[in-house]
Amino acid sequence: MQKQIQRVHFRPYSARMRGGVSAVALCALAALLAPGAARAQSAAANDDLQEIVVTGLRASLRDALDQKRSTDVVSEAISAKDIGQLPDVTIAEALVRLPGMNGTRDRGNESQAVIRGLGPRLAFGTVDGREVASSEPDRNIRYEQYPSELLTGVQVYKAQSADLIAGGIAGTVNLQTIQPLDYTGPQFVGRFGAVYYGAAADLPSYSPVGYRGSATYVGKINDKVAFALGGTVQQQKNGYASIQGWGYNSGADAGDLNGDGVKDPTPWGAQTAVTRIDELRKGALGVLQLRPTDSLEIKIDAFYSKFHIVENQNQQWFQNWGNWDNSNAGNYSNVKYENGDVAGGTVAWNYLRNVIARYDQDNSVFNTGTNVKWTADKWTVTGDVSYSYASRDNVWNALYIDSTSPVTSTFDFRSGVTPSLSVVGSPLANGQLSVAQGNNTGPDHLRDSLGAGRLDVSRDIDSSVLRSLDFGVRVANRTKWYSAYNWTQSPTSTTIPASMLSTFTVPGYTMPALLDGDFDSLVKQTLGGLNSSLATQDLSQKWHVNEKTEEGYAKLRYDTALFGVPVSGNVGVRVIHVDTDSGAFQSVNGGPYSPVSVDNSYTEPLPSLNMNFQLAPDQTLRLGLSQAISRPPLDELRASRSLDTTGNTPTGSGGNPKLQPYKAKQVDLSYEWYFRPEALVAVAGYYKFLDSNVGYKTDTQVINGVAYQMISPFNGSGGFIRGTELTFQTPFFFLPEAFQNFGIYSNYAYVDSNVHEYAPVNNPLAANGLAKHTATVDLWYNHAGIEARLGYKYHSRFTTIYGWDATQLTTLEAESTLDFSAAYQLNDNLGFRFQVNNLTNEPLRLYFDNMPDRLARYEKYGQRYSFDVTFKY
Repeated sequence: MQKQIQRVHFRPYSARMRGGVSAVALCALAALLAPGAARAQSAAANDDLQEIVVTGLRASLRDALDQKRSTDVVSEAISAKDIGQLPDVTIAEALVRLPGMNGTRDRGNESQAVIRGLGPRLAFGTVDGREVASSEPDRNIRYEQYPSELLTGVQVYKAQSADLIAGGIAGTVNLQTIQPLDYTGPQFVGRFGAVYYGAAADLPSYSPVGYRGSATYVGKINDKVAFALGGTVQQQKNGYASIQGWGYNSGADAGDLNGDGVKDPTPWGAQTAVTRIDELRKGALGVLQLRPTDSLEIKIDAFYSKFHIVENQNQQWFQNWGNWDNSNAGNYSNVKYENGDVAGGTVAWNYLRNVIARYDQDNSVFNTGTNVKWTADKWTVTGDVSYSYASRDNVWNALYIDSTSPVTSTFDFRSGVTPSLSVVGSPLANGQLSVAQGNNTGPDHLRDSLGAGRLDVSRDIDSSVLRSLDFGVRVANRTKWYSAYNWTQSPTSTTIPASMLSTFTVPGYTMPALLDGDFDSLVKQTLGGLNSSLATQDLSQKWHVNEKTEEGYAKLRYDTALFGVPVSGNVGVRVIHVDTDSGAFQSVNGGPYSPVSVDNSYTEPLPSLNMNFQLAPDQTLRLGLSQAISRPPLDELRASRSLDTTGNTPTGSGGNPKLQPYKAKQVDLSYEWYFRPEALVAVAGYYKFLDSNVGYKTDTQVINGVAYQMISPFNGSGGFIRGTELTFQTPFFFLPEAFQNFGIYSNYAYVDSNVHEYAPVNNPLAANGLAKHTATVDLWYNHAGIEARLGYKYHSRFTTIYGWDATQLTTLEAESTLDFSAAYQLNDNLGFRFQVNNLTNEPLRLYFDNMPDRLARYEKYGQRYSFDVTFKY
């Protein structure tokens, strides 16, 4: 549905801006502020430009362009014209389609953000401009915890500005909730529908059908009082199968299988698995906005999200593959080599362990805050206080059922080949099974609490050059705690009645039949039930980190001309001071654990400059120069450590509470041509030099005056990261009328860097998150209440931390995904939407040690189909 009106579309670029600077650019700023510089006046050549008022996807694309155009920094935006209208299951699915952005799939869902080749630890996430707590061990936001239905948009700041909270070398991702008094969309939006998971349909005793529902209401009592309420619920049944490698025996004790005098790195073992997931997500949002006078505005908001995951797992562990000192070389035959590794073959006399397990996880996050804005004459004062709390509790309960006879297995994990694993015979016959034990990891508990307050002041300046002086302060106090428990449980019976067990296979995988049974019944039969009183605390995993942050900034906004070209932007500096206190436990020479506490602090000045050249009414050239930091991951600051002084050289392992932040100097450049109201051609380039990086390695750490060779996170040398981003989006106005309601959104990004992780020592991985190539192409249609989108996303291989352990670096193989969505708005109130995600069932493949044949994981999540009905008024 669309109509046409005549309207002046151009908005001047002296709007509020944000940006970045480096000290080198101050000379350029001096030239801008020289006497005689005059503020440029924008041409009015576009007074008769025709604007097309549109709805749905097309309206969101246009609004996102308007936001990108009006900022002072190199940025990207996602917009939903109406609350509840973003189609993605999580906001992360929309984020990864932006130029230069990537993500990793967790249980089939996009989860965390990668910006410009820098991983999640260097991308800073905020909600309404506030730092928030996280249920991750570090400080990363899990974006799937923020339902897209409760957000009105996202802004990604790729350059720095003095008023942005320090923390994002890669960029700052700001999730935006509603401003009820300014909202112009429908008062109520409700949606409900079913979701079908294709891969889950192949799994036994498991329904592949989930659901997704949401409702939002915006009430405007009058022009001075408005509120918004929203809620979401979603059940995901996204089960999947997996083949996983356990890494390689590639050290001095590796054997020589073929007798050529060269050691052959050999897999430690492998496992096959099926995970049947039942995940329930709930979210709620409440906002109250008051504008009692023209000069006073108050906003009080609260957000809550919780998800509960239950995974019923069936696994088979294939052990005794490692060939230590050639001890089982005679068990190998038909060996397939790749890059000198044993990448396939047949292995006799290996041990098979069947695992029937249940994993249970509860995550929650609660954010609340109050924002007060007062305006009088030329002054604007904004105060903001906020509190954020996140938690995670998880436990893995498993029953180990061993095959009493060795088995012969055949595997092929070569790169470019679909992984396969098979066994000879039927090792699952009941007479060949024996219950070994119950094994329980957890419960693990994580808590994160963050209180913050900030005061921002802006003073307008009547000058031919300067527009305003902005300054402010921020304080925050954050504490993250973690504790872990575990226990084993001996069986009361080592046999299981045949009637309690069954087997199944998974179509599309070459893997053995898996053992299955009702977990609760099997545990009761063999263990007499779970006895959690046996759980003992693992003091090596008990820690807390308290971080106190103090920040202050000053920023000048200017609007002038340079050689006849209008230039606007800002220059400023932010100073951050951080104090940390890390408390944990340490053990020396295997002795008892004792408490330990370590303090640390650092102060960093962060100058920034932004320049926006108005080359023409529809063309902008942006330049940003800045210094930036990303604070170290909170879990890496833990003081936990195990020390050994018995050898000639003291050694140890653990965290590093003395870590300094990641540091970078950066240059951002972007040319943007808005050649139509819904169209953009953009070319962006950037160069970042990391002065300091953080990663795991073996290095010297002085503890109580003793120099230890520690395996822990350390600061180290960085390097450069440089890249280019191309964006093109437009409706097909230049084609015959029948095609003018079609359009394209596309981008491509290239990244180059000499930054590497510290492992493996002889073949280090590229920096976490660095994909050389990413691309997005969306073809869309919007007309007469019908809209459709076919979306393609590609990324080349990149390093990732899959899971919570930063020492477990893997490489994610290149992926190409294809999605389709279609919607029909029957009338002003009723609409329908259909979506298919991952149309080509793109597998996820991870490998170890920068070696494609060293398989870590291979998983296929299948297509995700959804259909829902929307009602609004």
